[in-house]
Amino acid sequence: MSAPSNHRETISSLIFLSPFLILFAIFLIFPIIYSFYLSFFDASKGFGLSNLHFVGFENYVNLLGFHFEEGAFKLNDPAFWWSIAVTFIYGGLSIPLGIGASLMLALLLHNKLAGRNFFRSAFFLPNILDMLVVGVIWTLIYAPKYGALAQITTYFFGGDQFFNNGGMLSSPFTALPAVIIAMVLKGAGFGMVLFLAALQNIPEAVYEAADIDGASKWDQFWLITLPLLKPILFFMGVTGIIGSLNAFTEIYAMTAGGPQIVLGGETLGSTQVAGYYLYKQFDGGRHGYAAAISYVLLAITLLLTWLQKKFVAGDKA
Repeated sequence: MSAPSNHRETISSLIFLSPFLILFAIFLIFPIIYSFYLSFFDASKGFGLSNLHFVGFENYVNLLGFHFEEGAFKLNDPAFWWSIAVTFIYGGLSIPLGIGASLMLALLLHNKLAGRNFFRSAFFLPNILDMLVVGVIWTLIYAPKYGALAQITTYFFGGDQFFNNGGMLSSPFTALPAVIIAMVLKGAGFGMVLFLAALQNIPEAVYEAADIDGASKWDQFWLITLPLLKPILFFMGVTGIIGSLNAFTEIYAMTAGGPQIVLGGETLGSTQVAGYYLYKQFDGGRHGYAAAISYVLLAITLLLTWLQKKFVAGDKA
């Protein structure tokens, strides 16, 4: 009697799930399969999907390969590798800064401070704003002469040529850090909530026993708090890697990949991360090439996630 009953329950569950499964297949599964199929085609004969022709692994070779020219090996697409380097810089700075800012806020607001509920809401609020809106707001803050940052420096220091003549987003050396600062402040509230939930689940008896044993506050933080927060640290690290490799909106809104910088005879965007480079290829009609980039980024994401799981999360499997 139980087998037919279980079979009927399975059918009933699938019927109720079918609207979601249909939408999931149409808007997620099909695009994934089609984009992989698209990565083996090229539309160089004309703009549009109707002009596609099969090129095999040519997109991947052009993307990842190199050639011999003028007595030296040169990359087929140096702009792509530059975008990967910028992405690693972006993630290498934004991920630890974001985790550090989130943890600091959580530790401060975990204490019984007056008005802590207000500050928790205030710090979380930027996280619910659209990324494009946040990018535009920070562009206005960084704006020369009339931006908030320029006005503050003018008021306190009597004018600053750097902020009044272009500002942080106009220099190839400060544009990327400016974007990172904006994104860290935007996302710190989300990590703060995760860390607060984890901190509240740590029994007070653990800290009381450590006090009795003579452990200092720093020892308690290093030997008790951080190990118990490892799942949150791992989660934020993985989501940070994915976010860095998918970064696009903030770059689109704040810098459009610039300012330009010349390296090795190539003119490159100082903030052109891989996600924005992918967008530029697709926007230029190179649909197959953009699809190939997306799968290279997927492979990098999986590799970095596996490395983090093995060496950071302590997975020995």
